[in-house]
Amino acid sequence: MFFIKRFFKSFVDAGRGLRHVFNQEQNFRIQIVAACVVVGLITYFPLRLWETILLIILIMMVLTMELLNTTFERFTDLFKPRIHPYVGIVKDIMAGAVLITSLGAFIIGYMIFTPHFMSLLK
Repeated sequence: MFFIKRFFKSFVDAGRGLRHVFNQEQNFRIQIVAACVVVGLITYFPLRLWETILLIILIMMVLTMELLNTTFERFTDLFKPRIHPYVGIVKDIMAGAVLITSLGAFIIGYMIFTPHFMSLLK
């Protein structure tokens, strides 16, 4: 059965989670700023539809990876490194996943935007 009240409460809960990560995680704030810059570039340059879609997907991937990283960090903090040595390794692996996603997004963004920036210099 569909309950409209519960449905809207889930949006409130999600907003609270996003607000918490935004307030607590510097990297998430930096990634939000980078996403805003990319969205600005998307609106400025005449990109093909597939380029715009790809860039939006990449923005969502990077932000989602940072949210997952924060979740894993909070969860593993419950165990503390003194309880199990894998806690630090799990955190490092998640940070590596965010790094790979961010680097991939940067490289693809560079490939898409470079011709447009070069045309500005001509």
